[in-house]
Amino acid sequence: MMVEWLDELILTHPATDPALVESDGRCLTYGALREAVEEAVKALRTIGAGPGDRIMLVAENSAAVAIIALAAARMRAWFVPVNARLTGSELAALLTHAEPRVTLYTTASPAARAHAEEGLAQTGGPLGLLGLASSLAPSRPEPVADSPADQVSALVYTSGTTGQPKGVMLSHQALLWNARIAAEMRSLGPRDQLLLAIPATHIMALATGLLAGLQAGASVRLMARFSVEGLLEGLAQGASVLSVVPQVYRQLLARLEGTAPNAPRLRQLGCGGAPLDPALKARVEAVFGLPLHNGYGMTEAGPGIASTTQGPRRADGSVGHPFPGMEVRLDRVDAVGVGELLVRGPGVMRGYYRAPDLTAEAMTDDGFLRTGDLVRQEEDGALHLVGRAKELIIRSGFNVYPVEVESVLLACPGVLQAAVTGRPVADNEEVLAFVTLAPGTGAASVSDWLSARLAPYKRPQHLVVVEAMPMTAAGKIRKAELVAALSG
Repeated sequence: MMVEWLDELILTHPATDPALVESDGRCLTYGALREAVEEAVKALRTIGAGPGDRIMLVAENSAAVAIIALAAARMRAWFVPVNARLTGSELAALLTHAEPRVTLYTTASPAARAHAEEGLAQTGGPLGLLGLASSLAPSRPEPVADSPADQVSALVYTSGTTGQPKGVMLSHQALLWNARIAAEMRSLGPRDQLLLAIPATHIMALATGLLAGLQAGASVRLMARFSVEGLLEGLAQGASVLSVVPQVYRQLLARLEGTAPNAPRLRQLGCGGAPLDPALKARVEAVFGLPLHNGYGMTEAGPGIASTTQGPRRADGSVGHPFPGMEVRLDRVDAVGVGELLVRGPGVMRGYYRAPDLTAEAMTDDGFLRTGDLVRQEEDGALHLVGRAKELIIRSGFNVYPVEVESVLLACPGVLQAAVTGRPVADNEEVLAFVTLAPGTGAASVSDWLSARLAPYKRPQHLVVVEAMPMTAAGKIRKAELVAALSG
């Protein structure tokens, strides 16, 4: 059976095969998953949700992410996944922008439950039986398309900003293509178990982890929250495929202290979401006895662009070859062969929701997505990331935009000026914030302000108070000078 729509993803697998394993050990078979999706569809229709509506889910990793994603797809509604660990103000910004008809909260997650209580969500009823609290709001549905290439399946936000959130519209085709490619390149099958240790509300885990596993008839073990202990336990209990950000591997190595983990069925390691240091790659491969495959993508590509799972084993930090079906070209190539990477293919977004100006900036007239990343390409086609044309910071696999952190800083009483930038550290990036303060304002109060308003990964690792900002003649802050002074 040829699958075209996301809602058909799980229909052909044997009903008794395991599909999802929750953090508490409960297993949902494919038959039970199909029944849960049907119940979710009925419940959502009962409370008034329909085609074209946005259905937001505030959650940590759980079966509900798969259930609601597939239920929304079946209804031709838009699934809007949101990390429960966002602050209240960050969630409020997304609610304002997406205008969901229904907002759901997983009651098993303390963080999601706290948001539900703040939003006066209702418990009980048919959705309560699925472990969800819900709230309704007036909302105008979007038009419904006749093809999986045109119908939006998921609205995934690249940042929970207090300024202008960017909602990436991904079609059924984009998610299915990413799931298929990821499953094929990993040779996933019913005997595999993927260990999902990063949030499934993030596109990397959602499309190339959760949906890829379900596409292949594998099972997916869900960690509600990451911990080294939980990850090692999952490996010991039979996980065969692990894909996480580089910083997780660093934490694993520190815990293992050079000894091999108890991972009897582990056969494949993957990495993405942040630059991979070749030295870290070598250490991981020595301890685990397996190649560590590197990948590259972005939310706007749904996310897959390239991976080292194709071609010969590599020792460098290359992100590998473009996925089959993904066209790439380099724009404004310099003398050493570096240019901005442009990509075109089935996984590329339909655009940014309610932001035609941003969409026009990101897309070329012939359908290529401007990634904003600078790369060079080897003769055999392998890609190497060189830097970013924009100021985007990637912290532990999550996108951090300086402007959103600066906006929060400048809203803090006593902060006069703010400049935020990133700095590479081993296989990760850290967020640096520089501020000038009014007399009587201390750095501790500014840190408390940020903690209450930003998700943990967006909070600066260094908050530096300076007497004055170095400025250009045009009145712009010279961020490079600030970083150089700190590093010096």
